[in-house]
Amino acid sequence: MASGEFPTEGMELTHILVVSDMERSRQFYREMLGATVFREYGGTSCVLQFQGAWLLLVTGGGPTPDKPTVTFAPPTDPDTVSNAFTIRVPDCQAAYDVLKGRGAEFLTPPRTSEGGWETRCFFRDPDGNLFEISQAG
Repeated sequence: MASGEFPTEGMELTHILVVSDMERSRQFYREMLGATVFREYGGTSCVLQFQGAWLLLVTGGGPTPDKPTVTFAPPTDPDTVSNAFTIRVPDCQAAYDVLKGRGAEFLTPPRTSEGGWETRCFFRDPDGNLFEISQAG
């Protein structure tokens, strides 16, 4: 990569999620959302492909030489959110019904926004990471 060439062709973004139980999380993402396991590393990392995106599940850990002040930990309060995922669907009610049938626990049934521009509902993964399914109005 020559100086000044960023972003460049061939780059991909991976979202890292810190999980408390790798097996439980792998099972959730595979069985609930249909993600595909791409690769696993020593029981502490699992690379998933989901709807054109990469998700990297990792177990927590303390600082390392390349991130000397950073500790990786799963969310501690599911009602305080610093990131969330939105899955855009053609039919929010149908997606809700399928996921509910697979055991997803939703905060509410699908609701249509004021103005009718979106119908959406929210559920969490086993560590409390928030997912939205959303249908354009």
